[in-house]
Amino acid sequence: KKQGGKNMKQWQKKVAAAMMAMATIGLIAGCGGGDKKAAADTIKIGANLEMTGNQASFGQSSANAIKLAVDEINKKGGLMGKQVSLQVGDNRSEAAEATTQMQKLIDDGAIATIAPDTSSNAIAASAINSSAKVLGISPTGSNPRVTWDDKANKVRDFMFRSTFVDSFQGKVMTSFALKQLNAQKVAILVDNSSDYSKGLAKFFEEAFTAAGGTVTGTEGFLQKDTDFKATLTKIIASDPDAIFVPAYYQEVGLIIKQAREMGYTKPILGSDGWDSAKLAEIAGAQNLNNTYFSNHYAVDENNKKAMDFVAAYEKAYGVKPDAYAALAYDAMYMIADAITRANSVEPEKIKDAMAKTENFEGVSGKMHIDERHDTIKGAYIMTYKDGALKFLSKVEP
Repeated sequence: KKQGGKNMKQWQKKVAAAMMAMATIGLIAGCGGGDKKAAADTIKIGANLEMTGNQASFGQSSANAIKLAVDEINKKGGLMGKQVSLQVGDNRSEAAEATTQMQKLIDDGAIATIAPDTSSNAIAASAINSSAKVLGISPTGSNPRVTWDDKANKVRDFMFRSTFVDSFQGKVMTSFALKQLNAQKVAILVDNSSDYSKGLAKFFEEAFTAAGGTVTGTEGFLQKDTDFKATLTKIIASDPDAIFVPAYYQEVGLIIKQAREMGYTKPILGSDGWDSAKLAEIAGAQNLNNTYFSNHYAVDENNKKAMDFVAAYEKAYGVKPDAYAALAYDAMYMIADAITRANSVEPEKIKDAMAKTENFEGVSGKMHIDERHDTIKGAYIMTYKDGALKFLSKVEP
């Protein structure tokens, strides 16, 4: 009996231990279930941006605007009854890191991504999100190759943009140079390390010569160059009526500063890569007089949607938003619009809805997406007056 009683106690201890273990497992499972429930109640969006490096101004503006859009969306109840969760990855303004960050965002569960701002980085990252079949939309990747695979001669199904394409931007600046400035001869200074710059230089030259203009010469430089005097000497010697510099603000600021120091007072033309508050700091306010560039929106345009965005952004961050902020804000709302119309968080359905976008009212104007996933919309001509950015005119497609 004693032995039997001892066995009974040992058996009772084992049962108690087993029940304790089961309770612990249940608690862990309950926590896991809570995590899964939290995840199920959240829509994850990734943003792969140039937060540091040579184009850090772009990424920081974009991140601020995307966060503002997400906050607004969540305050209105989110999407499909779920809150939007944003994760930002820093691609350091490098193509290789852009692919790494895209993979991380997708691995973390992003059902859609805002792709890099610069064309080279967006093109590099597109291989990752396209393979994973997760939507990517670049706020400012204007090179046609962002959405078009020229090797396969077909559209990149999961890549989109909220900007206009460079072929349109080239035509806009051609028309402005010839008709508004009467610049019949233009020299081109191109960043040979940038898909964006090379593509836009090509489109401008084709449009300009087709319209009867003459390109007096084309010279190149590389990203992160700082001394442009030798190149500018060749450019100025060709006696152009204007110089076209389709590049990013870091190098553009130095080019303008050095050109003015060398006595070149004629117009200097550019593109949306100029748009940064840093440009005036680098170039010098007075040196920016008689410069002009194409852009996506204007803070001083009389447009209620744009004015409301400017007021909200300025209240949140204490500065006026640049075009990179405006296009990133539009990109986030375009994703929200696609998810709403798809009534689904399945990436394939979101992609299909995005491809059917029509008459979307963004901060940067009304737009629709065509069969090449190009965004059809207007462009703005901007200038500087003693360092202050001014809106000149709008050009419709």
